[in-house]
Amino acid sequence: MYKYTWTILCLMMINYIVDLDIQKLQASSLIARQNKLTSQNSKPQLVTSPLFRIVKNGNYGFIDKTGKIVIEPQFDLAWSFIDERAQIKINDKYGYIEPTGKLIIPPQFRLAFAFSNRLALVVVEDKYGYINTNGKLVIPPQFEEALAFKNGLAAVKIDEKWGYIDLSGKLVIQPQYEQALHFNEGLAAVKINNRWGYINSLGNIVIQPKFEETLRFSQGLAVVKIGDKYGYINKSGQIVILPKFDEAWEFAENLAVVKSGNKWGYINPRGERIIAPKFDRVTSFAEGLAAVKLDNKYGYIDTQGKILIQPQFDLALSFTNELALVYLDGKAGYINKTGEFIWTPSN
Repeated sequence: MYKYTWTILCLMMINYIVDLDIQKLQASSLIARQNKLTSQNSKPQLVTSPLFRIVKNGNYGFIDKTGKIVIEPQFDLAWSFIDERAQIKINDKYGYIEPTGKLIIPPQFRLAFAFSNRLALVVVEDKYGYINTNGKLVIPPQFEEALAFKNGLAAVKIDEKWGYIDLSGKLVIQPQYEQALHFNEGLAAVKINNRWGYINSLGNIVIQPKFEETLRFSQGLAVVKIGDKYGYINKSGQIVILPKFDEAWEFAENLAVVKSGNKWGYINPRGERIIAPKFDRVTSFAEGLAAVKLDNKYGYIDTQGKILIQPQFDLALSFTNELALVYLDGKAGYINKTGEFIWTPSN
């Protein structure tokens, strides 16, 4: 299992976005990945303040949708706003600001993660606990490891086993699993005897642990690995899309990323190929668009596979609140859905 150094590396990997391959979640690393701020392949959390993180002269700040600087770049690191709070890092300590830029929770934590269900996971000394949006520790740091709350439950590690707590910090599913992931669509993947299955919110096993790898359920389906191929099961554990893909991701906007050979494409929930595997890299669909890589450059396609923004970027990420982060010559900028820059790439 990962330690502090691994967690920090994961956080930095998100912030510098070094590789779009991090969107493919493998079960063997899902615990660490779920601990990070937001999985790029996950359904986006509600962002109540449409502000966008920028980097200028090595400092982090925020712009609005028009490209106007709202919070001057001043932080060593910063993350997106969720529940009206964004994590920032100053002098190697983590705290939170509100959308005006006001420091609402002073930097004090060794590590701090995004708010979810109005609580945020923080690390005090070597234990994980949870704070509310005012910075008050409402669930004392006591866990060896932990995940963010999702749908009112959070996976926590006690004495080398994983279980689940509710929003009051009460253990509702006793620690008994080798690994445990977030609940989504009523089910959570857990690892027993080195195999993955699924439980419900009562802790009852509903899909027997028999898979080498799994992902969370999305649109009623979940990726599983059988042998050396990936397919999809339904909530009864039945295989509904045969394991024939070299890699597969969760469904988003009725399409899922799959890999055949060295190329990436998209299928629908019936397993039908909608966009042929012809791309070198891709993202999941968000707001009707997905970033794709062709001839060493990234552009964007629609859900029919039509190129709407020509490949021209060194790196491109999913759209959020109608803007997408792109990189040119090592510099980050934001574009709108017509491909126009609203924030010119800068250091």
